[in-house]
Amino acid sequence: MVSALYGAVESGLIYAIMALGVYISFRILDFPDLTVDGSFVTGGAVASVMIVGGTNPIVATLAGAVAGLIAGLITGLLHTKGNINPLLAGILMMIALYSVNLRIMGQPNIPMLNETTLFTMLSSWWMNLNIDQLFMAPFEWLGMASFAPRTFYIIVSMIVIVLVVKKLLDFFLRTEAGITLRATGDNQSMVKSFSTNTNLYIMIGMGLSNALVALSGALVVQFNGFADVNLGVGMIIIGLASVIIGEVLFGKDKIIRMTLAVILGSIVYRAIYSLALRVDFLEASDMKLITAIIVISALVIPNSLEKSRAKREFKKSKQRAALNREQEGEVQHASAK
Repeated sequence: MVSALYGAVESGLIYAIMALGVYISFRILDFPDLTVDGSFVTGGAVASVMIVGGTNPIVATLAGAVAGLIAGLITGLLHTKGNINPLLAGILMMIALYSVNLRIMGQPNIPMLNETTLFTMLSSWWMNLNIDQLFMAPFEWLGMASFAPRTFYIIVSMIVIVLVVKKLLDFFLRTEAGITLRATGDNQSMVKSFSTNTNLYIMIGMGLSNALVALSGALVVQFNGFADVNLGVGMIIIGLASVIIGEVLFGKDKIIRMTLAVILGSIVYRAIYSLALRVDFLEASDMKLITAIIVISALVIPNSLEKSRAKREFKKSKQRAALNREQEGEVQHASAK
């Protein structure tokens, strides 16, 4: 159980970067972007091809993010300059990227088990520090050493990477450009009235969104040890699930809190998914069903609770009004005597 949850935290942190990208398009820009399913693979495809070709993994990972940036800019261009519906623009780009990704990879699957990836570099650096025992101490103290992972380098390194991405995103969204981007998503007509080029900010937001998605894809293929052209299928649903779960559980009042909520939502989603797969009658092939159930629950349960709360408040207000009327009647009756 503990090892499964640890693995969920690892993968949740990696996919959290993708969820932050989805948050930008769906929540900040209010743009239903299905490019995500394609750009996620694009980031992994570019990174894997470059790594197999001998490129430094850090450079390859950043190149994957740049490829996602370009894909997002094209989606934004299709919408702003081509006047194509946002949903249709994303679908068209997702379809186009499937062929583009195959062209980049040259084959449906690229193994990287014997290649030097970002995670193998981090592993070598971590082993030289020789600090795994420090992280193992709490498990030994609790008598759970057998449940502890063999090494902590993935979770520690991913916490650092995700926090850096979060801090940079928080900083950008609080700049003048970031505030204008958020305003564009809230009320595009109002922003246009100030003679601001909203089309430019839509393209910037879409580019940034898909750059983060592709960065996550580049990290995932290195974490898995292979790249696959079908790796991005259903990725938009996973991203939405992370965003929705984060909003429900951790709130959404401020940007700093919301980006943290998205990250935690990604981890919670992976933990739920990991625990669900431990149920006897569920299998790995049920992943999409589990994801759908999680998203539906995250959407329906809060709404049901809110309606129940509203009904209780309405009933209490009626009772208070009736009590006030009764008290007023008693006062009038007493004054009449």
